Amino acid sequence: MRRARFLIAQAVTGAALACMTLPVHAQEGQMPLSQRLSASQYRQSIADIFGPFITVSGRFDPEYREEGLLAVGSRSATMTPSGIERYSEIAAGIAAQVVSPANRGTLISCQPATANAADDACARQFLGEAGRLLYRHALPADELETKVALARQVSEFHSDFYAGVAVILADMLISPNFLYRHKVLEPDPDTAGSQRLDAHSKATVLSFFLWNSAPDDLLLKAAESGEIHTRRGFRQQVDRMLDSPNVEAGVRAFFADMLGFSEFETLAKDPQLYPRFTPKVITQAQEQTLRTIVDLLLVRQGDYRDLITTPRTFLTRSLGAVYDVPVIDLADNGQPEHWVVHEYPQNDPRVGILSHVSFVALHSPSGRSSPTDRGKALREYLLCQAVPSPPADVSFAVVQETESVVHRTVRERLIAHATDAACSGCHKITDPIGLAMENFDTSGGFRTHENGAQIDTTGDLNGKTFDGPAGLAQAVRNDPALPACAVQKAFAYAAGWMPPRTSGQLRVLAEGFQKNRFNFIELLREIALSEALYSVPAPTGAMTAAR
Repeated sequence: MRRARFLIAQAVTGAALACMTLPVHAQEGQMPLSQRLSASQYRQSIADIFGPFITVSGRFDPEYREEGLLAVGSRSATMTPSGIERYSEIAAGIAAQVVSPANRGTLISCQPATANAADDACARQFLGEAGRLLYRHALPADELETKVALARQVSEFHSDFYAGVAVILADMLISPNFLYRHKVLEPDPDTAGSQRLDAHSKATVLSFFLWNSAPDDLLLKAAESGEIHTRRGFRQQVDRMLDSPNVEAGVRAFFADMLGFSEFETLAKDPQLYPRFTPKVITQAQEQTLRTIVDLLLVRQGDYRDLITTPRTFLTRSLGAVYDVPVIDLADNGQPEHWVVHEYPQNDPRVGILSHVSFVALHSPSGRSSPTDRGKALREYLLCQAVPSPPADVSFAVVQETESVVHRTVRERLIAHATDAACSGCHKITDPIGLAMENFDTSGGFRTHENGAQIDTTGDLNGKTFDGPAGLAQAVRNDPALPACAVQKAFAYAAGWMPPRTSGQLRVLAEGFQKNRFNFIELLREIALSEALYSVPAPTGAMTAAR
């Protein structure tokens, strides 16, 4: 069976797999013509096409962060030979589940005349339907017939209809047409000599932006009819998608990328010093922040800036133990923990997402806190302000001496470290805000003293002084760079490239964001409707693609 599957799949994908190592690169400040699906997009697409009960098991090729976003790095992501093997294993596992006796009656819309032989009509129907959703456009007739013929060969070899369609389905799941989002250009009928995205490419950009997934049937129909190219038809699709519960997946994916949650894959804390910081906490820390974001921005349609100051969040017993906050959960021991709404009292320092484990623990080494790392992350992730990397030969010995009897607190150690002229410039940018978060140890637990000394959490942001995490949160909330950065990151996430902060398109979006009282859903709407999102490079023969 494995040998037959290999030979058939090799006949279909041999040349195509080679293409996956040669993505089309965009010039700086220009729309990329090809982007590899992220692991998140892959999983979400499979869940939406076949069902959330389909398990996606396996390890994906690494993703790369450019301009602070994996979404921008996807334009440069290639596929390694070992990665192709891993994707093949993932695809085979998915296909086996789809055609399994438990699922075939639901996921395959036809029944073969007999399960023990080939059935071209049923194979054609299933592969055509699945291919349209996976490839984000209908399969050309000749390509579909080739797949049906190959499915027939496998089915006849094994006397099993489902073995044949499983092999071809697995093949489609490792095709560049699925694993890469290719943008196809066509002549623009409204502007002579210009090009535009074709309807299916436009639908794909929109769907992965708002839903983190492939276009659904209704969006594909709008592309197939050409309705998506009309102002009215396109707005109807944008409004429909923003009104759908699926938009939560898109919002979660954007903020997970913006906040650097991929770095959790390598996060670890000293288990002897922080025994409460378990793998379960690492998973729940991300979920806490995403639940807080969804609650404020989607459910309550609140002010985006309030993410930094909101006292309302969600906790589990495990997270409550880290925060030293009692959480009442009536779930029996051994049962999954419940999420409980928690609202910190007035004047509590633990407000907003900057106090979450997902921020203070993610941006700290395993055995100590790091105001520099936290300040750098705040500036780069939330304010879109670049912080230079430290010199290659700089010594961190003073900072890392956490049990020093001379420099007992991090602030004292950083002051001693920053006397080096090569270090002082960067530390002036990061430390005055990072030190305000020193009430949180490296695991996210709250403290007031370090090595017996009172922690000084005073600081300043762009000349505005404050004291403690709550004061920092208020200063960040009121900084105009916060919403401006959200606009820049959201557009770059959608487009796959980072425009300059001074660009006219960002200025218009930022003005609209402010006018709409920093409503994040309205920002998504304005970006989705923006012509700049679908703008194309200047026409050249090399850039025009054909399906």
